Amino acid sequence: MGSKMVRRAYRYRFHPTPDQAAQLARTFGCVRYVDNRALAEGSQAWAQQRRRVTHAETDRMLTAWKRDPDTAWLTEPSKGPLQAALRHLQAAFVNFWTRRAGYPRFKRKGKTTGSATYFRGCFTYRNGRLTLAKQDRPLDILWSRPLPAGAVPSQVTVTRNARDQYHIAILVEEAITEHAPIDSAVGIDAGLTSLVTLSTGEKIPNPRHEHRDRARLALAQRRLARKAKGPNNRAKARLRVAKVHGRIADRRRDLLHKLSTRILRENQTVVLEDLAVRNLVRNHSLARAISDASWAELRRMLEYKAAWYGRQVVAIDRFYPSSRTCSACGAIVEKLPLNVREWTCPCGAVHDRDVNAAKVIRAAGLAVLACGDGVRPLRA
Repeated sequence: MGSKMVRRAYRYRFHPTPDQAAQLARTFGCVRYVDNRALAEGSQAWAQQRRRVTHAETDRMLTAWKRDPDTAWLTEPSKGPLQAALRHLQAAFVNFWTRRAGYPRFKRKGKTTGSATYFRGCFTYRNGRLTLAKQDRPLDILWSRPLPAGAVPSQVTVTRNARDQYHIAILVEEAITEHAPIDSAVGIDAGLTSLVTLSTGEKIPNPRHEHRDRARLALAQRRLARKAKGPNNRAKARLRVAKVHGRIADRRRDLLHKLSTRILRENQTVVLEDLAVRNLVRNHSLARAISDASWAELRRMLEYKAAWYGRQVVAIDRFYPSSRTCSACGAIVEKLPLNVREWTCPCGAVHDRDVNAAKVIRAAGLAVLACGDGVRPLRA
């Protein structure tokens, strides 16, 4: 059982003073402007000249924009967040060119989360107090948990969400001790009635966070729809809707963190299906429930935590007939409608649909590790 150095972000909420909030609002606006203008320049260069704009070119553009009298207000915030916006845009273009993501989108005021990234040199951290560039006093951070002893922040990202809450993510490098190796593997079958079913036979109930607050959310949205654009009453109604959405997201994230940590603590190898959630939500009858379950986020948490703690996550092909395969004899039935929750194999084994699927997924994943069986998908 060893340890490894990883880059890890610690996220905290903070309460800015009125002056700090005003300065951050100007910074968010400048970041949004630089991002949108650089994106427009890149799109125009490609449309007219079939040429890709490099990061060095956008950096020179930013210098010219600051010297332009019409956009001289770009000199008001720290230079760090503006340069970080260009870096993030360049990374978005690279992801698009390599077909890992879609084309970068323009950011609209009030429609996207305000964000600003400060690299080292654009903030100071001394004795547990963090001060951003162009601000005269430290942030009032709610330290819900301490930073690792001796940690030196290399980057901080400030965000303001739709609920007008401010958070700061502090990136540090720390040593994480790997979990002790254990001889245990588990298969996971994602579902809607049960959030996940484990190959051990355990079923994790789906709390249906969005469904629990659906009436409250619908009421808030109806009141927002009746408000005329412009007056403060509409802004207040929008805030009520955002708070309901925020409560749902917070509960969902908390559950997924606890579940993923527990699964990796108890198992050396975790096997799941490579579900195409983007395609599944096209089913309008199930789209809301699938989005509420957040299978993709659970997989993301499992993968990065497994890399931290020395565990292994294996994804099998989404077309592998896990539900129709008997975990006892390996026979595959021709049809198994979704309304059939229990079925009997010709060999005599009686199966719970979800538990059987989890057992088959586990066996397929172990086959991948043992002999490279052709069930591991290629991820773009």
